[in-house]
Amino acid sequence: MRASDLDATFAALADPTRRAILARLAHGEASVSELAAPFAMSLPAISKHLRVLQRAGLISRGRNAQQRPCRLEAAPLRAVAEFTEHYRRFWDESFDRLDDYLRELQADEKKPRRKH
Repeated sequence: MRASDLDATFAALADPTRRAILARLAHGEASVSELAAPFAMSLPAISKHLRVLQRAGLISRGRNAQQRPCRLEAAPLRAVAEFTEHYRRFWDESFDRLDDYLRELQADEKKPRRKH
């Protein structure tokens, strides 16, 4: 994935409304009015969010008679997961080292101290 695609995906995911829309679409396709229902915003405002998601490749819009149902496109999310995987490993290794250090400290505390 190109850096600009990753940037667009992160920008789209930065907004809580768009993340909620993606969460809803993870359960199946939905119309714009269905996606707008839980939000206190106008249909044009929801449409703007949908355009951001569509430009990032996170959703696609089909044709079904008079409606244009939206569906989740998960490929960009896989790219985000792959990007963040490196950092997850970094934190896992850091926490493992911290655990080792804390065990050493606890073991040192349990050792009897010599009097001089």
